Amino acid sequence: MDEVELYREQILRHVSPVITGRFAGYQAAYTREVRVGQPLLIVVFLAAGIAQMIGSLLRMRASRRSFKDLKKGPEFLVTPVRVRDDLGQTYEVEMHGHLPQSALHRGDLVQVRTAPQKDARLPVKLVQVVNLTTMQPLTPRIPTMWSHIGPALLLQAVLGAAVLIAATAIWLA
Repeated sequence: MDEVELYREQILRHVSPVITGRFAGYQAAYTREVRVGQPLLIVVFLAAGIAQMIGSLLRMRASRRSFKDLKKGPEFLVTPVRVRDDLGQTYEVEMHGHLPQSALHRGDLVQVRTAPQKDARLPVKLVQVVNLTTMQPLTPRIPTMWSHIGPALLLQAVLGAAVLIAATAIWLA
């Protein structure tokens, strides 16, 4: 066994919903894709297509994104965060999204609220962190399916659904 193995710090997985300790630092960040619900995306895409078709008949310009682009989903930043408790044990949690750089400094006393992830092999996810040194509550924000789809496509989907409902009501009357 070499020296690196002898002095490697043991990183623990925390199972309780709250960790209190000192902020030990960020690890290397990477991106992960948000999963997008296929059935809901198809309904929104088709309803928006009706509005875009009517807009093209009226010579209105509409932005068109491909289904493949929408299906891919947005990416968000995943940053492993380490917290050391009073006993010297180090815990790693995943922070999804961004926090201001000046929000946490090494050695700050923090209380981290966590939640388990769907994949049990992954560390718990940071839901909220309170910097007890500055008494500042912090919540990282990640993109959602709705922010990925965007307000323009959602508005087109609502208009397309309204036209479809109106046409169906007229046809049935």
